[in-house]
Amino acid sequence: MFAALTGLGLSTAAGLNAYIPLMVVGLLADFTDAVRLPQGYEWLSNGWVLTVIGVLLVAEFVLDKVPVVDHVNDIIQTAVRPASGGVVFSATAAAAKLDNSAWMAEHPAVGWVLGIVVALVVHLVKASTRPVVNASTAGFGAPIVSTVEDVSSLGMSLIAIFLPVLVIVGVVVMALVAWVLVRRVRRFRESRRARAAAPPETP
Repeated sequence: MFAALTGLGLSTAAGLNAYIPLMVVGLLADFTDAVRLPQGYEWLSNGWVLTVIGVLLVAEFVLDKVPVVDHVNDIIQTAVRPASGGVVFSATAAAAKLDNSAWMAEHPAVGWVLGIVVALVVHLVKASTRPVVNASTAGFGAPIVSTVEDVSSLGMSLIAIFLPVLVIVGVVVMALVAWVLVRRVRRFRESRRARAAAPPETP
């Protein structure tokens, strides 16, 4: 159970930022005993791989805070974030040592599919709400929302590894926030359609 919660938390984080959970898992596996990578995933703690992830993380950090550019970046990340979610879900065995479970390690395809689906859902909510944030705040909201997403991704990654029992709480909170944002997006779009359909005012 704990292994699944760790994977769920990391893939949720990947839906917000593809590179933060990869970097967290790689660094912890390389420098600590908190993460034990299963066979076949040792490359995640390789120095060169971490360097590439670091460069991509910096690029993502900057691009995601620029209005319009962030939307283009989200389109590109539609493939990257779910792939990252699949990797981190199936690659971590950090919590497995708590319940001595080897089931996820023996069925890596399940982790991949679950990680991809979770990260994709989170990404789609993020990508659909960002244009509305930009339009309703004249672009000033982009860096603020992006920073909150980055902090949330980092926080969820650390919780998933060190306190996996709290992942459910984090996911529920994020789901509530997503629900509120989706409702606001719908209201915003409905108001725009209503204004577009309204007859022009006569002088």
